[in-house]
Amino acid sequence: MNSQISKLVEAAQKARNVAVITGAGMSRESGIPTFRGPDGLWKNFRPEELATPEAFQKDPALVWEWYEWRRQIVLKAEPHEGHRVIAAMEKFFPEFLLITQNVDGLHPRAGNRKLIEIHGSINRARCTKCATRFELGSRVLSELPLRCDCGALARPDVVWFGESYDSNLLSASLDFLGSADLVWVVGSSGMVSVPVYLAAQARENGALLVDLNPEEAEFSRYCDIKIRGTAGQVLSEFWKALQ
Repeated sequence: MNSQISKLVEAAQKARNVAVITGAGMSRESGIPTFRGPDGLWKNFRPEELATPEAFQKDPALVWEWYEWRRQIVLKAEPHEGHRVIAAMEKFFPEFLLITQNVDGLHPRAGNRKLIEIHGSINRARCTKCATRFELGSRVLSELPLRCDCGALARPDVVWFGESYDSNLLSASLDFLGSADLVWVVGSSGMVSVPVYLAAQARENGALLVDLNPEEAEFSRYCDIKIRGTAGQVLSEFWKALQ
């Protein structure tokens, strides 16, 4: 057994409050293109030029077309073994919270219920006028841009570049991380500052910080345990050893 996994199993056996923070690398294993990678480009647009309030105001149909294209990819994807292990961890540890950057919904599909989707969900829309949220289901959206029942434009219920995070979700995340014993950071490049900040706060409060990524990330040097590999492979090995 990998010595780092052995160390992690020992820590997990003592832990009561466990948090997992996941990023785009988690979804890549399910065949979902990463947001910034070359496989994420669409129609010669950079995602940063489409995922903004300004882009939506300028051309809501174009933005919706891009999100619907992404949503259909997500709906065809399936949770992998790493997703399933994280769902099992929720039932295993007395206190557990999953904080995900991913908007694809694969974690709840795998069984997680104690989760915070800090970037929202691609399978949900929000009215720009009355703020009503509604699920999009599995249907193909043929009439775009989408409108609310009140007649106003609806937008994808995700956090765009230039927008603030939901303060209630951030507060709930920080409250839990304040008493966490063990915190995993899985599949995150560290390019998004808020998840890195959350992990740093947990470490300052005494949590053991685990970096699980195929490659070194900017924040890796601050982590107590560093494991190089894919989430599906490493989490599966860890879970078998923990049992």
